[in-house]
Amino acid sequence: MSKKTTSTSVAARGDGRDVIRAAARNLPSRPGVYRMIDSRGTVLYVGKAKNLKKRVNSYLNMTSHSNRIARMVLTTADLEIITTHTEVEALLLEANLIKQLKPVCNVLLRDDKSFPYIHLTHGKWARLTKHRGARSKDGDFFGPFASAGAVNHTLNTLQRAFMLRSCSDSVFRSRSRPCLLHQIKRCTAPCVEGHISHSDYNALVEESRQFLSGRSQKIQRRLSDSMQTASAEMEFEKAAVYRDRIKALTQIQAHQEVNFSGLNEADVIAAHRDGGQTCIQVFFFRSGQNWGNRAYYPRHDAQQEMGEVLAAFIGQFYDNKPPPRLVLLSDRPHEQALIEEALSLKADRKVKLLVPQRGDKRAVVDHALTNAREALERRLSESASQLRLLEDLADAFDLDAPPQRIEVYDNSHISGTNATGAMIVAGPEGLMKNAYRKFNIKDKNLTPGDDYGMMREVLTRRFSRLLKEDQDRTNNMWPDLVLIDGGAGQLSAVLEVFADLGVDDVAIAAIAKGPDRNAGRERFFLPGKAPVSLEPRSPVFYFLQRLRDESHRFAIGTHRAKRAKSTRRSRLDDIPGVGARRKRALLHHFGAASSVERAGLADLEAVEGISKVVAKTIYDHFHEGT
Repeated sequence: MSKKTTSTSVAARGDGRDVIRAAARNLPSRPGVYRMIDSRGTVLYVGKAKNLKKRVNSYLNMTSHSNRIARMVLTTADLEIITTHTEVEALLLEANLIKQLKPVCNVLLRDDKSFPYIHLTHGKWARLTKHRGARSKDGDFFGPFASAGAVNHTLNTLQRAFMLRSCSDSVFRSRSRPCLLHQIKRCTAPCVEGHISHSDYNALVEESRQFLSGRSQKIQRRLSDSMQTASAEMEFEKAAVYRDRIKALTQIQAHQEVNFSGLNEADVIAAHRDGGQTCIQVFFFRSGQNWGNRAYYPRHDAQQEMGEVLAAFIGQFYDNKPPPRLVLLSDRPHEQALIEEALSLKADRKVKLLVPQRGDKRAVVDHALTNAREALERRLSESASQLRLLEDLADAFDLDAPPQRIEVYDNSHISGTNATGAMIVAGPEGLMKNAYRKFNIKDKNLTPGDDYGMMREVLTRRFSRLLKEDQDRTNNMWPDLVLIDGGAGQLSAVLEVFADLGVDDVAIAAIAKGPDRNAGRERFFLPGKAPVSLEPRSPVFYFLQRLRDESHRFAIGTHRAKRAKSTRRSRLDDIPGVGARRKRALLHHFGAASSVERAGLADLEAVEGISKVVAKTIYDHFHEGT
């Protein structure tokens, strides 16, 4: 895309309409993407146009715009454009920029995490495993699955049906006897010679590929014939193996919450709106099977039509994933033909968007609509309960208003080692996991285990960055309440940080366990007040406990990950010029890093791939100063 586009920035002083008017004079009558930017450099809106000049000029007619668009026009201080060859390219680029820049006035797809796939590698002994991320590895990918649970269930069943290896290549090469998976009949043990021939293993690989490609009935008939043949020849153990494989394949097909005949490869996208919010349910059908569903709650203006919301959702949803051949929709999106053309270009094959009116396809859309309605009802109910909790919290802590953003901080370490800080965030919609943050404690002068010092470092770094990036507090990044895990000491440390930074309008509270660290007898410390306790059975008390426990979980998980990484680190990693290949050669030759450290210069030079210069570098690294 970048090779086919040109970018231009046009800025002017004065009213937003003056900026747009000045920009429009020099705009080409070509397809492209435009970005409206305010005086602080924040991207307000990203849009695409078949004719940039006409589209941008249309913003000057203020009477035809909604209040949202009118406010956006008036606050525009800069306009950037990128021209493209076609409107389809503009549509694809628009979706990519919206996801990347997250403009405040666009429909935004939130929580768009990557989907898991099943990966079947190529090579002599193929491996069947779960994969998430870019599909750049060699092999075949089957998916997407809606969740890790859905792909894990399918993988477990495929192991019983085809018994392909799932171990890493390094483990596979080092095995001298079959592992536990072979004993429980989930692997044919190709790692050990004599357990299965290469041709027989390849036959299982091909069967699994056919099954994941949708040809399951053909495979089941073949297995059934093999079972009957083995039984007729009195090979009952062999027949039992075929029977178990058939049962496993049947389990995959039977374990479907909803399945419809005739849907071999399709996504079903249904949207339901209520209370100013929209829930979009996406069901995945691949290889004739339902591979799960996921709910999305895109951010949009309440006045926007459903077709506009769906069009923006589809563009962003398929920005980082291949679309199927058929997408069934509950409502007709704006510019449906253009979206079809863009998705077909992206997939390099025909992609069709369909809004069915009757028959089986309409039935599956109605089912998705029911799920969308029920999910939105649950979300609205939970939001109402959450709002009541925040109102009660404001009363308990004497806050000016219910907090819209609560940040909870905690630290984790073992005797001061691998010290980390963690921040979790909660608001009216519950936990905001995409806003969680990890902090590696960097101050080398801290006394090991100094919780107060660690808290000071974490809060200093967090709020110094806020003052730099959002000083006028327009980007909703500032908390209304900071909750600290600890007592009066931690509270004093935070107050010192706020005093140094000049932060005086953020509420602070510390939560400490009661006598003998008993949960249920927590005390709350507030600036300038005596410690208070809440009714142990009150919803606010349980809410604060959950926040504290979530911060514990996140902090401990962060610490454990850092500790695990440090334990995997070798003393050879710090030697300049010694990469993975040379490190492997040294370990294969000497057996352990400690033996490399004790080795003489002549011994190091004897290692394959280690030159005299590198050997001298290694020797000096371990013997410098001795």
